[in-house]
Amino acid sequence: NYCCVLALERQVFDFLGYQWAPILANFFHIIVVILGLFGTIQYRPRYIVVYTVWAAIWVAWNVFIICFYLEVGGLSKDSDLLTFNISAHHSWWSEHGPGCVRREMPQAPGIRTTESHSYITVMGCLMDYQYIEVMHSGTQILVALLGFVYACYVVSAITEEEDSFDFIGGFDPFPLYHVNEKSSHLLLKPMYP
Repeated sequence: NYCCVLALERQVFDFLGYQWAPILANFFHIIVVILGLFGTIQYRPRYIVVYTVWAAIWVAWNVFIICFYLEVGGLSKDSDLLTFNISAHHSWWSEHGPGCVRREMPQAPGIRTTESHSYITVMGCLMDYQYIEVMHSGTQILVALLGFVYACYVVSAITEEEDSFDFIGGFDPFPLYHVNEKSSHLLLKPMYP
């Protein structure tokens, strides 16, 4: 399923950038996609409905990510919002994007501790990292919308199939055959003329 592959790809790059909020969101997304696939295979419309609700939430999350990286409203791509203020990491693509040349310069020569950080400069990127993140989120929105429409179709098909179920003498108001239970007499005709 393309949805799981794209979510796993995004999960890997969010792990590389220590983006904890997207890591958690991707984790839940992968679980709910698997649940939706299970519901589709096992004809369980409730599981598929859970997926459709999550798909709407997933679209909203990705719209937020787009707004975050494009700095819409009061959002800033330089804030630590996506890392829960635990670390100062940012998107992995900010240092490793296509064409980017990364250079580390130690702060104090000769003094290295486990907590010393290097100053990193990045030059020559073919595309700014925020646009790569926006493309990732845009792709996720497109796939989620397609999944939402397909899930709605599957739920309607499954529930329609359950409603039209008929067994012998079932719920059909006009059965193919009719048994008259109140016949009071039998019509007998002689066999010989």
